[in-house]
Amino acid sequence: MYRNQLTNLIFSLLHFHLINMHLYNSNYFLIFAVMLSKKSQYAFKALSYLVEKRNDGPVLISEIAEHKKIPLKFLENILLELKKADILDSKKGKGGGYFLKGNPETVKLAKIIRLVNGPIAMLPCVSLNFYEKCEDCNEDHCGLHDVLIEVRDASLNILESKTLMDLVD
Repeated sequence: MYRNQLTNLIFSLLHFHLINMHLYNSNYFLIFAVMLSKKSQYAFKALSYLVEKRNDGPVLISEIAEHKKIPLKFLENILLELKKADILDSKKGKGGGYFLKGNPETVKLAKIIRLVNGPIAMLPCVSLNFYEKCEDCNEDHCGLHDVLIEVRDASLNILESKTLMDLVD
């Protein structure tokens, strides 16, 4: 339900932004057009697999890559990043691999997105953690700014209420 509403709103805003405001700057188009990066998608795929296998012990990178169709080298970098952030841990040697460090019910999806993808907000001028002043308009009088704050808040509300456990069917 939320996903379809947000998708429709995002595309409506994109259309409004590009057509009605006549801002055809390619940088803005990229900011609006990009949803989750491949890196984020792969991170969520790998994490969902590790949640499914959490009672089986450490999981080899090659097993995750094979089962989730993720390029091995790309996956290695993602898992190292998640390990540095204390979401995963690893064991070396025979019987080694990666495993979830904590309870999957406590790891919020918003944390993963910020870690792997960066800001949740669609524009830097509405970001809570990665704010940058807008150079194209006065934020106090920008209708798009106000709407995107609502989109950010709705997205954040959903992503803060969902955990890694929600990735598993």
